[in-house]
Amino acid sequence: MARSGHGAPMSAHWTALFLSAFVTFFVVIDPLGCAPIFASLTRGASKTHRRAMAIRSILVASGVLFAFALFGEDLLRVLGISMAAFRVAGGIMLFLIALEMVFERRTQRREERADEITRKAAEEHRPLEEEDISVFPMAIPMIAGPGSIATAMLLTSRAEGWADGAVVLAALAATLALTMLGLLAAAPMMRALGEKMEAMITRMLGVLLAALAVQFVIDGIRVSFAI
Repeated sequence: MARSGHGAPMSAHWTALFLSAFVTFFVVIDPLGCAPIFASLTRGASKTHRRAMAIRSILVASGVLFAFALFGEDLLRVLGISMAAFRVAGGIMLFLIALEMVFERRTQRREERADEITRKAAEEHRPLEEEDISVFPMAIPMIAGPGSIATAMLLTSRAEGWADGAVVLAALAATLALTMLGLLAAAPMMRALGEKMEAMITRMLGVLLAALAVQFVIDGIRVSFAI
């Protein structure tokens, strides 16, 4: 059986890499947080319209995230930005997102954005169903926001070889698939979880994301100063 550079079987290495990338993407994209916002924005819409917007949201977000995951490093190179600097900046950004999750500020901001869209629809005297929220704000920036874009670039840049990169992309695809399932089943899922359970899960994931963000910063500093 092929082994990695550290002597562990490659299958175990890829499993660990997939789980690590999946947890990171899951925390940053936050399917549990996107579902109630989607349910709120599509309240009053027909089942067919909700389904179409859910699928379109994931397709647009997937295109953005996979594009940055595959070509983001080349873009940084053109701009003269090192990956080490991007890791530090991305880690700081993710840490700020983690703080917002722990103190529920991220959920509050998303709810305010949803309320604003609902209010605009009411002011213009049109049903909310006519508002296509699949591209904005669902796909961008709720799913493919600065945090998830930075995470996609960071994780693919750390991958050693095409096989590791494929594992990271598979983790991203799995997270997006779960996000789509969450959007499609948003209303019943929110009734099952309840607000207290959702808040508890969000805070726990925020603490985990904070630790991962600090690790990104440490990695960037090590590379920059050859520690």
